[in-house]
Amino acid sequence: MKIGVIADTHDASDVIERAVERFIVEDVEAVIHCGDIVAPFSATPFDADFDFYAVRGNNDGEWALADTVEAFGTYLEEMGELTFDGVDFAVYHGTSDAIVDALVESGSYDYVLHGHTHERVSEERDGTVRLNPGGVPIPQAPNPPAALVVDTETGGIEAFELD
Repeated sequence: MKIGVIADTHDASDVIERAVERFIVEDVEAVIHCGDIVAPFSATPFDADFDFYAVRGNNDGEWALADTVEAFGTYLEEMGELTFDGVDFAVYHGTSDAIVDALVESGSYDYVLHGHTHERVSEERDGTVRLNPGGVPIPQAPNPPAALVVDTETGGIEAFELD
């Protein structure tokens, strides 16, 4: 099963459109947004031919965002746990490095997905893979915005730049 991962889209409609197009081309069955969608109108393009899951980011200030996501997907609040094909995912925005590290070090998940830093990360620690797809460009982010596709069968992870 292919899972799309994105974070920190911050109302950047061009980035969101390219991500959704890429997820459709890659034939993902689910998309996980790691927070900072920001406004409800930026969630609606994810109402596509895949399941959609999102956690709250520190810039998601509009409470209507949860209702908008729930109209077509699943809003996981601050943190979520998902399982696809027997592969366990923790999803959290990433505002606390200590929480991200605790999730990774718990050994309870195959993947820990987060955003917040706008810096793309893929690292494996004791069998758990920590992934951050990055986000829209900010001065301290070294990478352009990207989406990730995780293949639960092969463990493959592919990044697609969205600029």
